[in-house]
Amino acid sequence: MKTAVIHARIEPQIKRQAEGVLHNLGISPTEAIRIFYRQITLRHGLPFAVAVPNECTATTLEKSRRGEDVQEFESIDALFESWKK
Repeated sequence: MKTAVIHARIEPQIKRQAEGVLHNLGISPTEAIRIFYRQITLRHGLPFAVAVPNECTATTLEKSRRGEDVQEFESIDALFESWKK
């Protein structure tokens, strides 16, 4: 069986975080890439939705990054309770 090599550059922090998740799942980064490529092949596309956010979502995300209009809750129950108001 022949093998092909994939080279990719990624931010070190993202790499560490992702490899931590993969470790918890019990799979190697190489196996994760293999699974990803297999799913692309089987689905004839990416195995998850990829979309450009609409204007409202993009604005909300940008505000969140700047810390504007962000609400924090002490618990998930407090969050759900706020929806009732």
